[in-house]
Amino acid sequence: MNIQIVNLSSSLWISTLQKIRHDIYHWPEYVNLEAKRTEYRSEAILIVDDEKMFFLPYVVRPCGRVGEENIPEVFDVVSPYGYPGILLNEAAADSREFMNSTINELTRVLRAKNVCSAFFRLHPILNEGLHQILNSDICQITGETVSINLRISEAEMWQITRRNHRQSITKCKQAGFTAKMMPVKLYIDKFIEIYQITMQRVKAAEYYYSFNLEYLLNMADAFGEKMHLCLVEFQGEIASGGLYTECCGIVQSIFSATQNKFLKQSPNSLQIDYTRLWAKERGNEVLHLGGGVGGEKDSLFHFKSGFSKQRHKYLTMRLMVDEEKYNYLIRLKAKYLNIEPQELLNSKFFPAYRSPN
Repeated sequence: MNIQIVNLSSSLWISTLQKIRHDIYHWPEYVNLEAKRTEYRSEAILIVDDEKMFFLPYVVRPCGRVGEENIPEVFDVVSPYGYPGILLNEAAADSREFMNSTINELTRVLRAKNVCSAFFRLHPILNEGLHQILNSDICQITGETVSINLRISEAEMWQITRRNHRQSITKCKQAGFTAKMMPVKLYIDKFIEIYQITMQRVKAAEYYYSFNLEYLLNMADAFGEKMHLCLVEFQGEIASGGLYTECCGIVQSIFSATQNKFLKQSPNSLQIDYTRLWAKERGNEVLHLGGGVGGEKDSLFHFKSGFSKQRHKYLTMRLMVDEEKYNYLIRLKAKYLNIEPQELLNSKFFPAYRSPN
């Protein structure tokens, strides 16, 4: 096996993406945005064995303060925001032996870099079925996501749309709401205003507020024509908006927001209806709406599931890279919380020493 750590500036990153179907989350420009937003270091690992290729971007974080101790010399690894996951070419995806040996090599390489744990969010479409290849203690089903099959007819799309969404779309059109794609940079400031209002309304975690105007402008610069903004307007006022990316036949819903005063009319339903027809016309295969917050089947998931019956398993991959270091950090956190270490180990949170409770 040939194993290489790939830096963001390396031409190898781009040349690898040219050989494997990928999504916007795998672009070095996107991973670089995450590095700047989180103030951590980002890189990727490329493992090649004959014709088989494995590519995985990630963010390296110092463990920092755990309990009352500062542990700057130990690190953990996490996916950039969204659904990056693992990129595999066809030969690699068909080989169970390659996948399992690759995970072993990944663990070995990370351990040598003083990493104690790694948490990866996998891509619901590109990594579909990976839980059937990897061990269940490594790859877990964390939830479900929803996507719309753009290869079916417009009539079929409408037919499988939940009745209440069809009613909302029809009423919005009759009332004079209009949806259209707008130049991202010209309207991104108006979108971010609605987005921040939405985050306050749903009491989102502080984490989501880092996706501010500066971040989205940088994203627009990085993605160029691969990033799109759909706005729904009513009497000259923006009622809702959605940011989408487009890559290798996959259209991703990134951020969505609705003005408080228009919630009853559900202009977001019209926005998704317009976007799926727009994306289909451009020859894309799938519009991925995502799932609920944290993979939960919450009200957000219920809303998205009304547009399609197509589901994908949301998988996460969890590696205890260095068990000795991992358990040491668990003991520190348990001591700080005045609980038994096993309580943290039994929690769903990974890595458990970063549990907020």
